[in-house]
Amino acid sequence: MTFDALTLAKLLLLLFLGIVFLQSGIDKIVDWKGNLGWLKGHFSKTFFASQVPLLLFSILILECISGILAMIGIVTIFLGKASAIPLYAAGLSAVSLLCLLFGQRLAKDYEGAKTIVIYLMPTIFLLYLLQ
Repeated sequence: MTFDALTLAKLLLLLFLGIVFLQSGIDKIVDWKGNLGWLKGHFSKTFFASQVPLLLFSILILECISGILAMIGIVTIFLGKASAIPLYAAGLSAVSLLCLLFGQRLAKDYEGAKTIVIYLMPTIFLLYLLQ
C-alpha cells in the first residue's frame, strides 16, 4: 500500500492529534484529583473558579472524542474509505484547543496560551488539507 505525500501528511497529523488528545484525556482520568487540584488553583481568581470540576469533565470528553475520532480517521484513510471522520476529528480538535486557549488567557497564563497555539497551528493546517 502506497500513499502520496498529501495522504501521508494527513495521516501523520491525525496521529499527532490522536496522541495529544488521548494522552491528555487518559491523564485526566488517571490523575483526576491532581488535575482538579491544580486547575482549581489556576482558575481561583476567575469567574470559572466554582465551575472547575464541570469544565475539567467537559474538556476531558472533548479531548477523548477528538483523539478517538483522529484514530478512527487514520483507519478510514488506510481502508481507502471516503469519510468525514478525519474532518470531524480536526474540527473538534480545534474546538478543544480553542477552549483550552480561552481558559489559559482567562487565567492570565500567557505562556500556557502560547503553547496551545503551537498545537493549534498543525490542527488548522490539517483542516486545510482535508478540504
